Amino acid sequence: MSQSERDDNWNEGHFSSHDGLNLYARHYPANSGTARPVLCLPGLTRNSKDFHVLATHLSEHAERPRNVYCLDYRGRGQSDYDPATQNYTPYIELLDVLNFMTINGLHEAAVIGTSRGGIIAMLMAVMRPTAISVCVLNDIGPVIETGGLARIVGYVGRTPIPANWQEAGEIVRRMNEQFFPDISDDEWEAVARQWFSETDGNLRPDYDTKLSQVMEEIDLTKKVPEMWPQYRALGHAPTLILRGEHSDLLSEETVTKMLEHHPSAKLHTVPDQGHAPFLRDMATVETIAGFLEAADQA
Repeated sequence: MSQSERDDNWNEGHFSSHDGLNLYARHYPANSGTARPVLCLPGLTRNSKDFHVLATHLSEHAERPRNVYCLDYRGRGQSDYDPATQNYTPYIELLDVLNFMTINGLHEAAVIGTSRGGIIAMLMAVMRPTAISVCVLNDIGPVIETGGLARIVGYVGRTPIPANWQEAGEIVRRMNEQFFPDISDDEWEAVARQWFSETDGNLRPDYDTKLSQVMEEIDLTKKVPEMWPQYRALGHAPTLILRGEHSDLLSEETVTKMLEHHPSAKLHTVPDQGHAPFLRDMATVETIAGFLEAADQA
């Protein structure tokens, strides 16, 4: 197990949602110092495990360690599933995130949002702009490409159940190798351990598969509403845009417009990755760390 993959460097926490669900979060405590805290928000079916490598690096940074918090939305990871599936929406998830931030005294945080998490970050900039002072958008923007969205709708709730971790890695590889051509078998299995959970020796997707019911309500024949006003609300916050080189959800055209619409936005393209970059390669991890450090100094 590598330094970045060890499992003894975070604290588990739970908090209650406004409607009584027991929700889960990880806290990676800083070794020292008072650098700006980081809040990590995962993608649609993802969870706090996705940020382990990044959170470890940021919390144990040699020069500017910082507290890092990683959330499991309702219906994901170790958080309670919601019996009312209509609550699996970015707005309700935003309310949960803001509740967590209030409980933990997080103000003017750096928010790192992957896909769905980036949508929540843009909504946060409108509803509570003082909560977010720096933003990293991981392969998400105001315009969502229909082709990428259709692919996501097609797999939510339909992922095969693997018999073991090796098979889980193979399933994840088959689903994604078109967009991630340079990932080793060992790395695919490590990613699979983020995407699946194990109970009594049985593996399953680490989210409520009823999320598929929400996704099936999306009319792919119509253009997805754009979020330019919400994105522009991030104008007060230095923003780093991460785009996977092979992304089918965030286009180069949209990124160009994002840079034009934000006074201090910067772009980092993650080579040989698609939607959404895994945030496990050290080049990307160090880019994020450097961006946060520069924002602190500014």
